[in-house]
Amino acid sequence: MNFRLVYDHDDHCVLGDQCNSHIKGIGLTLDDILRNDIQRNTTFNNQSILIKIATAFIMIMFIGGSINSILSLLTFRNAKLQKVGCGVYLLASSITSLLTVSMLTVKYWFVVLTQMSVSVKPLILQYGCILIEPILKVCVYFDAWLNACVAIERAANVGKAVQFNKRKSKRIARWISYVILPTFIIMTIIHEPIHRGLIEYTTEKYDWKQDTNLIMNQSTEYNASETYEIEKHFLCVTKYSQSVQDYNTAILFIHLTGPFLANLCSALYIILGTARQRSVTRTHHTYRVHVMKQFNEHKQLVISPIILLLLSLPRLIISLVSGCVDVSDYPWLYLCAYFISFTPPMLIFLVFVFPSKLYMNTFKEVVQSWKRQNQQSQ
Repeated sequence: MNFRLVYDHDDHCVLGDQCNSHIKGIGLTLDDILRNDIQRNTTFNNQSILIKIATAFIMIMFIGGSINSILSLLTFRNAKLQKVGCGVYLLASSITSLLTVSMLTVKYWFVVLTQMSVSVKPLILQYGCILIEPILKVCVYFDAWLNACVAIERAANVGKAVQFNKRKSKRIARWISYVILPTFIIMTIIHEPIHRGLIEYTTEKYDWKQDTNLIMNQSTEYNASETYEIEKHFLCVTKYSQSVQDYNTAILFIHLTGPFLANLCSALYIILGTARQRSVTRTHHTYRVHVMKQFNEHKQLVISPIILLLLSLPRLIISLVSGCVDVSDYPWLYLCAYFISFTPPMLIFLVFVFPSKLYMNTFKEVVQSWKRQNQQSQ
């Protein structure tokens, strides 16, 4: 086992060796989940069943997520859909979802390949440790906030009704999508690459070799020899003070609950606001009846953020779980939870395009146009 995890006399969780040790804080990473199941200096065919199934799963996620993002990108590139802010947000979300699934795949293969080989240069490990995880988090958070912006835009449309300014909405959406949101998210997690780095530690490895010499009288003589070897290991760790750890935990909650609350509150505002407008013009029904009708009509607006929140919860739990937990007891559980937490960015086509007649008609028009172009080129 490449990962050494022990408790010191103060009940701290310590990893490394006596010369290079680090007190591990809360949270589990993909490195922690896979480290004990990756065989060093061994081909991929000789890796454990966990690694092989995880690889198959990550490639399915990459292919499925890429197809979802590309189909969404083709849909929201339409100029008509970009006349309002929703189209701008969803176009940006299509791009970030593609970046998310790509960075997740890069993260997985970086962990597997660098731990399989002992010849990887420390400089490569250092850059991968500092950059890959923060970039992946930026993509995930960005996508979640863009979806929240879509919900807020729709609520504003209901609230302002005929006074809704499409040009202003589009201008604001561009500023939020390409300037405000990226700046906000990067600033909230700028502490991560600063506090991330490698530690090096060694393990002692003994190999017993046995030579067998058969002599004329069929008796056997055994000569045993011992080989002593020191292996170097590199671990990507975060070195947070208690204050920074508290800040990091608060940021996790903000980026998880913020988009969820924005989606849920916007959905309720749309339902209640539309019901109020209908109750003024259609007085033969009570306000309560209008609310129930609007809820039945727009219930996907309430259900979708709840589903996305449930899918994202494993990421929060893994981020807050005790760093000393022994993942080797339930590796499948932690790995499945980790992968499930990245499914929301891969559902943009199913969540936004598929239920919408406008977006589906636009998608069908794009497909028909693409078919006509192919026929003409042939």
